Amino acid sequence: MIIPDIYLMIFIAPAFILGLVAQAMVRGAYARGSRVAASMSGFAAARHILDGASLYDVEIEQVPGHLSDHYDPRHKVLRLSGDVYHGRTLSAVGIAAHEVGHAIQDAERYTPLVVRNAAVPLAGFGSNAGILLATLGLIFRIQPLLLVVIVLFACVVFFQLVNLPVEFNASSRAKRLLVDLGIISAAELPYVKSVLNAAALTYVAATLQSVLTLLYYLMAFMGGRSDD
Repeated sequence: MIIPDIYLMIFIAPAFILGLVAQAMVRGAYARGSRVAASMSGFAAARHILDGASLYDVEIEQVPGHLSDHYDPRHKVLRLSGDVYHGRTLSAVGIAAHEVGHAIQDAERYTPLVVRNAAVPLAGFGSNAGILLATLGLIFRIQPLLLVVIVLFACVVFFQLVNLPVEFNASSRAKRLLVDLGIISAAELPYVKSVLNAAALTYVAATLQSVLTLLYYLMAFMGGRSDD
């Protein structure tokens, strides 16, 4: 069992609180947008935008879960949760359009997305292994181990920083395309903006948490060196 570092938890508390606020905002914005009917379902909106971008080979699948929507660049598949796939609401079409934004980025070889996809395996390993190694390094005051942790979390921070423009760009594309293609009206756009902006804040919170975690371990490493 990994022993939690209470000092780290206190250090990253602002980012954690921001993440909770962002999640509450997403739930609230999603609920408001779900009460406003759209002209088509999330699936139909996604298919319409994909076809308009000549991405006929990108398939759309329904997946279980709530807000489990994502684009799979390896298999060129857009996966939408049941509520978004079938939902004829502004929240559904907004989220579907956001994921289509990632498919368009992939087709255009959007540089931040290419970099993010390449960094996924290393960032995942850094996040999982880093916590265990950091715990051991702090308990037993093993400076070389903390240095490894710093490198691993630096990879996580890099991934999060690259991910921000990817998500912001996908949302920007979604809002523009929904209006340009007549899927929603300009008067309905604020509902979509509310959902996508709240979702973007969750990525900001995750990035801040990674940065603070890295900073904490840097301080622990430098503090340990000064004690030697």
